[in-house]
Amino acid sequence: MEATTAAPAAFSKDEAKAKAVDMLDYINASWTPYHAVAEASTRLMKAGFQHIAEKDAWKLKPGGKYFFTRNMSTIVAFTIGQQYQPGGPFYMIGAHTDSPCLKVKPVSKTSSGGCQTVNVETYGGGLWYTWFDRDLGLAGRVLVREGSKLQHKLVKVDKPVLRIPMLAIHLQRNLYQEGFKPNLQDHLKPVLATIPKAPKPAAAAAAASSAAPAAAPTNGSSTSAAAAPGNVVDNHHAALLALVAEQLGCAAEDIVDFELNLCDVQPGVLGGAAEEFVFVGRLDNLASCYTAMEALIDSCKSPDDLASEPAVRAVAMFDHEEVGSDSAQGAGGPVMRDTITRVARLLAQGEEGSIERTLRQSFLISADMAHALHPNYTDKHDALHAPAFQGGLVLKHNSNQRYATNAISAALFREVGRRAGVPVQEFCVRNDMPCGSTIGPILAHNLGCRTVDVGMPQLSMHSIREMAGVDDVLLAYRHFLAFFRTFSELDASLDIDSLPPPDIKGTIREPACSHVH
Repeated sequence: MEATTAAPAAFSKDEAKAKAVDMLDYINASWTPYHAVAEASTRLMKAGFQHIAEKDAWKLKPGGKYFFTRNMSTIVAFTIGQQYQPGGPFYMIGAHTDSPCLKVKPVSKTSSGGCQTVNVETYGGGLWYTWFDRDLGLAGRVLVREGSKLQHKLVKVDKPVLRIPMLAIHLQRNLYQEGFKPNLQDHLKPVLATIPKAPKPAAAAAAASSAAPAAAPTNGSSTSAAAAPGNVVDNHHAALLALVAEQLGCAAEDIVDFELNLCDVQPGVLGGAAEEFVFVGRLDNLASCYTAMEALIDSCKSPDDLASEPAVRAVAMFDHEEVGSDSAQGAGGPVMRDTITRVARLLAQGEEGSIERTLRQSFLISADMAHALHPNYTDKHDALHAPAFQGGLVLKHNSNQRYATNAISAALFREVGRRAGVPVQEFCVRNDMPCGSTIGPILAHNLGCRTVDVGMPQLSMHSIREMAGVDDVLLAYRHFLAFFRTFSELDASLDIDSLPPPDIKGTIREPACSHVH
């Protein structure tokens, strides 16, 4: 590797703040994976990327910039270097669009204690107690019947229409001794309205009148209306359907089905005495999505940026990481291999081994948020692996393959940062604590390519409202930008599998045996 050193890249407070504010704009618009993909699509098209569909035949060329979506919750964007040759590598950053949340169940109409409540399902490993006493809205996707067609639409009810009220301390005197242990089925139902005051739009009321009414609760216990199979109007409160229909400009009875998340309506902001923090939900992992996407866009603003590039630069933002990634649109599915296979085969025009050669040469950055050192729980970190705010991206290590980093991928990633003057931190979990995982090992297994796991440090991971450092947003963006711009040259300097057998120092070599066997 090149021995030159680079001075740390200086930046102003205003520059870091501007990047963090732009990230907040992205996250505030991205209440669900569908909205995150829609917002990313808008930014990519504005930057000159061409939308292509997986169901169509692709026509690609060196110098082109493309993207596609799958399920409207996963998005892959890529640019092709002008010097790309058959079997050339993909240099990729992978992230995920989903976050732990509460989702409306297929039959959500419940009532209890004189209130209309909503039956919800937990998604992922959330800190569910943080969802109590928050102002909640709704967002997601809806299928609407328009004449003989079904239309796919996104919806966002960005006002406080739901709330999960905490039980008063007077009614749980042992809270401090036994802790807060809500039953996730019984105690997480948000209140939508009181029964007497619940809105009853004319269309929804007329449709609901033909269905059997729910039995009125007599002792405060929860009851549910009998649902007609496939009848969305019967499965949900008229008030909830009216809120969704109002946003879409349609009648409630035209709603065929939906997937809706509960979301905190409080927008993300800068915080702290020096405005050095970002306070917002879904930092895990929209912060990685944002910095990776912006780095890809800015790495190819002009045709000259790809003039000497022999690789494909790509960003993939997957759904379903928080529940294991095993889905058609998750990192455990075929999305990335499908992409690499189609691009490599098309550009190689059928040349033998082009796909396998591409995979062997490729490099993936798995970008997911990292655990910053918590000032009130410093004992939860290995003292020598304690990432700090404003310290740059964190390299994640785990010998048990919960992370895919190894010495080679870590060294290459550090070298990218060194040459760009961007700092890097190290993380390894304590031996007496379990280690989380990412899409890194999943994609490394599926693709067989070199992989490194990294992430911005944050606190309150999986809370309804999380916390990260302002400077770390800019540092992550700069590191990813340097990766796209410089990795081809760096990668050409290190090839561990084509070298002659290494000269192993310090071994005891047995003398040749002199007797005859």
